[in-house]
Amino acid sequence: EYPLHRHVSGFTSSLRTSSAEAFLPTSVDLANGLRRPHQKPAILRKISAAQQLSASEVVTHLGQTVVLASGTLSVLLHCEAVGNPKPTISWAKNGDEVKYNDRILLQPDDSLQILAPVEADVGFYACNASNALGSDSVSIAVTLAGKPLIKASRTTVINTELPAVTVDIGSTVKTIQRANVTISCQVAGVPEAEVTWFKNKVKLSSAHHLHDGLLLIANVSLSDQGLYSCKAANLRGEVTESSQLLVLEPPRPLPYLEDLTAVFSSAGTSTRSVLTSPSGTKMTVSPGSSALIGCAVDGHPTPNITWLYSGEPLSVQHRLLAAGRILQILNVSDAPDGEFSCLAQNEAGSLTQKTSLAIQEYRWSVDKLMACSASCGHKGVQLPQLRCLLDGAEVNISHCKEKPKPALQPIACNRRDCPSRWMVTSWSPCTRSCSGGIQMRRVTCQRLTAKGSSVPMSNEACAQVSKRPVDTQNCNRQPCVEWVASSWGQCNGPCIGPRLAVQHRQIFCQTKDGTSVSSDQCSALPRPLSTQNCWTDICGVHWRVSLWTVCTATCGNYGFQSRRVDCVHVRTNKPVLEHHCAWRPRPANWQRCNITPCENSTLLRGGEAVPCGGRKEGRAISQKCITEPC
Repeated sequence: EYPLHRHVSGFTSSLRTSSAEAFLPTSVDLANGLRRPHQKPAILRKISAAQQLSASEVVTHLGQTVVLASGTLSVLLHCEAVGNPKPTISWAKNGDEVKYNDRILLQPDDSLQILAPVEADVGFYACNASNALGSDSVSIAVTLAGKPLIKASRTTVINTELPAVTVDIGSTVKTIQRANVTISCQVAGVPEAEVTWFKNKVKLSSAHHLHDGLLLIANVSLSDQGLYSCKAANLRGEVTESSQLLVLEPPRPLPYLEDLTAVFSSAGTSTRSVLTSPSGTKMTVSPGSSALIGCAVDGHPTPNITWLYSGEPLSVQHRLLAAGRILQILNVSDAPDGEFSCLAQNEAGSLTQKTSLAIQEYRWSVDKLMACSASCGHKGVQLPQLRCLLDGAEVNISHCKEKPKPALQPIACNRRDCPSRWMVTSWSPCTRSCSGGIQMRRVTCQRLTAKGSSVPMSNEACAQVSKRPVDTQNCNRQPCVEWVASSWGQCNGPCIGPRLAVQHRQIFCQTKDGTSVSSDQCSALPRPLSTQNCWTDICGVHWRVSLWTVCTATCGNYGFQSRRVDCVHVRTNKPVLEHHCAWRPRPANWQRCNITPCENSTLLRGGEAVPCGGRKEGRAISQKCITEPC
């Protein structure tokens, strides 16, 4: 490679290094038609000064600096390249493809000609040669005698793997930590410009590896982030270009997540929580419960988190908490199997962490036995105790109702001879129903064997175990009682029908010797009646009515008439007290009559006759009314 600084026509030039793997010496003879099989493109560098063909025309090869004068009418930039296949030549200015027109021309030999150059043509021109095997690029600076020119780029370079990266000033650099970053500030200027570097507007010292317009930032860390500026200055002025350096940190797992602790404490004890990990974690949960899954990752910039279920977008009911770093599954039964994963991504890379939820199942258990039904003999059995378990703990049996119950097989237990014991029969009926009797039963000493047979034993064998039960006892010691009724009373009660009344008598409970006792003692005996119907002439009565009187009015709303209503004896036809007839409804003794409008009625008011019910002067009239005829 050639040195970075060359003096051309007495001015300082800055040449860009080639990207080709091999460079051809200047003595290569193009006329001999040199051909190399499968050769990458190589652009020929020539260190001769720009040719001043005339005051108005400048011809130069790449690797030079062209200073435009006020009388320059043409600038011709030569680009010669070799390679097999033959390279294709293209031109770019300040990183952008050159737009050809009637003033900026591409010559048949791939040279670039600028006619009548103006200040807008100032910049860095790059010749790019490429074929199927690779490419090469060389730049040339076209400037004015005056303020310096900096070759700047407006690209964004993202480095996530390489240990070193080189960019032009003006680029945005995003790189991983511990990489070496070189920022190139290629300057052209007449007179020669002095380059000064700044970080966040603070001048950098020589300790930052500053040389030949290059800034080396070695072993990049987060503290190296910032805005790096290159200022080129000479007597005619100064210009500044800047590059932003952003340090990338791929997502990495964290051992804990503070937000998960806070969310878990507010969610209640019934909600389980777990952190994902690159290798995968597992958590056991109860059916129908809620679960919190945390994605504890860090990175720069902060990674974006995407949650997946079995590698697909979430389809179960869920909520995202703590800026998406916590996934709450509202009902774990919606996700019976499968794996939850969080995908953390930023510009530096990605990281997947995962966890699996194992749903506990309710199940029947028969691992415990009930107490034996007998302590001895031949009938003792034990049934397995049916329990509903969840994770080994017993829960309400209703949780297992949808599970098929296991078959319960009884197990024989305590099948052995019983100790001797007293055996008794049932009591005999009492010898009397009242006033004291006795009843008896049979008492024997026996032993029940393991085969189910009963063997008689001596009374002494049972007496050693317990006291002999009694075989006789008193019974029905209550006195003998009966209901006693007095004679019926007179048939003079209230009438309940024609010639029909009610008569009464008293009922007593007493012993056989005539002693009165509480009626409760006779409650077990059928109680005689205390009332009955009877016939009596007193109740031979009926309602008698007279004829209606004449109506008090012939029309209107106030006429009525009356009649006499009496309760009389059927046989004597004489009036009696009305309560004797109360068993029948009493007929009405008055009613309204002649309720019709009065058509020929008049009203007398102060000697003036006004039709009844009429109005005068808009006022209602309510005075004495005389109807006709009276």
